[in-house]
Amino acid sequence: MKNYFKLLMLALSFMTIQSCHKKIQSEKGGIDLVSNVYFNASKGLDKMQSFHLSKLNYFQNQMVEIIPDLEVQEFNRKVYYIKDSLCFPLENTEGSNIIFSELNKQQKAFLVWNKKEGAIFSKEHIPNYQNRRKLPDTLLFRKNYKRFEINSPWTYSRFYIYPTDTIMPYSLYRHAEEDYGGRLERIDYYNKKTDVFVSLQLLPRKNWDAAAKELFDYNQFVNNKNRE
Repeated sequence: MKNYFKLLMLALSFMTIQSCHKKIQSEKGGIDLVSNVYFNASKGLDKMQSFHLSKLNYFQNQMVEIIPDLEVQEFNRKVYYIKDSLCFPLENTEGSNIIFSELNKQQKAFLVWNKKEGAIFSKEHIPNYQNRRKLPDTLLFRKNYKRFEINSPWTYSRFYIYPTDTIMPYSLYRHAEEDYGGRLERIDYYNKKTDVFVSLQLLPRKNWDAAAKELFDYNQFVNNKNRE
């Protein structure tokens, strides 16, 4: 009986440890994808251009992606509704009443893997990932990051992973996040041939954009009415 009790306590301890490492799915929030491009980087970082590539807003397994105009960032160029692996382009969302559940009847969706603008969804692994080299952890913007680098004759890349158990519906490279137990929030990339340095940042936020909030709130209203 004593041996049985010891085995039971060991099993419970193991289950407790496992539960502490359980991943948490973020239910609601937003993600901004921002990129800074530096030209003639070896001569200094003065010649730079910033781009707001995508504004992702999510609720459970649904996303509204707003793609700003790259030249006039105050304007939105395109809006997409994304659910699971399907993507629906939304037209004239300003002030309109779009019912997400009706989109399948109104227009044909395409696979999110085929979307070539804004946030790129990909199942591909990081090139030369097997040749990566671990770097010391660092403090950046008051957050601690794990780091690794990949160096080749033509390019140099550095990756920053924030340790967290919270999973978001969009990831730059999910396989690296699983390996390092965190969220890949920044990639620095330098092209040795063209002398161009690119920094891509994933910036999580708690709140939705105004346009996305209008769409989510309206659909919640419709769902509640349908349940009555």
